[in-house]
Amino acid sequence: MDSKIINKFPIRDYLAGSNIYPAKDNGFYAMYHSPFRKDHNASMKVDYDKNLWIDYGTGEGGTLIDLVMRIENCSNGKAMQLLEQKITGTHPFSFQKEKEVIQKTSQQQRIAIHKVGILANPSLIGYLHERCIDIEIARLHCHEVHYSVNSKPYFAVGFKNDNGGYELRNKYFKGCTSKDTTTIKAGNNDTCQLFEGFMDYLSFLTMKNWHQPKADVIVLNSLSNLAKVKNTLTAYRSIIAFLDSDEAGKRAAQELKSCYPNVTDQSECYAKHKDMNDYLCSKKLLPKKQVRKGFKL
Repeated sequence: MDSKIINKFPIRDYLAGSNIYPAKDNGFYAMYHSPFRKDHNASMKVDYDKNLWIDYGTGEGGTLIDLVMRIENCSNGKAMQLLEQKITGTHPFSFQKEKEVIQKTSQQQRIAIHKVGILANPSLIGYLHERCIDIEIARLHCHEVHYSVNSKPYFAVGFKNDNGGYELRNKYFKGCTSKDTTTIKAGNNDTCQLFEGFMDYLSFLTMKNWHQPKADVIVLNSLSNLAKVKNTLTAYRSIIAFLDSDEAGKRAAQELKSCYPNVTDQSECYAKHKDMNDYLCSKKLLPKKQVRKGFKL
C-alpha cells in the first residue's frame, strides 16, 4: 500500500480510533489538544476536506503519515506499516474490514452493544455531513452506538427498530443487531409514509426541514420486511412509498399497488437516482434553507 492511499485515510478517524477527540468541531475542521505535547489551548487543527493537520504551537503539520511519525516518534516506513495494519484490519480500531468481520461472524456471534448515547463522535458527524443529512434531525431520530464483534470495538450511527435492535451505519459498515421495521406514530391515522431505509427517512426530513414527520411513518429497514406490514397498511387511506428506484424497489412498489388502491409511488420524483439520499446529495441541498417541492406531504 503506497503513501497516497494511506494518506487518504481520515485523520479524524485515526485520532478517534486512538480515543482522541476534538475540543471544538466546526464541521469542516476541528481543533484538538496536541497529542504529542502538553497543549491546554487545543491548538492543533485538522482540516477534514484536505485531510491535513497543523499544530500552531510548534508550526509542525502535514499528512496522516507525518502525524503518526510525530506521535509515535518513528520513521516514515514504520508509520506507514502501523497505518497499513489499521487500514487493512489487523489493528483493533480498524473500520476498513469491519463489514467483512461482521459477515464472517454474523451467524456465529451477535453484535454486542456497549453504549448508546447522543450523536457526538466527529467521524459519525462527518459521515452524516457526507450524506447531506441535517445533524440536528439525525440526533432526534438516531443514536451513537458503541458495540463490539469478537472483542473488537466499533461505533456507528444507530437507528432503533420495533424489536429494540439497531440498524448500524458508518462510512465503512452497514448492518444491524436485529432486523425489524421501525414504526413512528405522528397522530395522522389517515396517511402512512413508507421508507425503505432510515437514511431515506432522514433525507426526506432534511429536504422538508422537518424535525418530526407530519404523518405516520414505517421504515422497512429492508424490503424483506414488507410482508410484516401488509396488515398494518390496510388501516391507512393513503400510502406514500419512498422506495429505492432500482429493480427491487420497483417490484415492491408494484406489489404494493396490486394490494392497495391508495398507493403513491414517490420514486418517480427521483427516478434518475438510486434512492432518496442519492437524490438529496446530488442536489446538494442546504438543510435549513431549501425545501424540495414535489414530494407529497
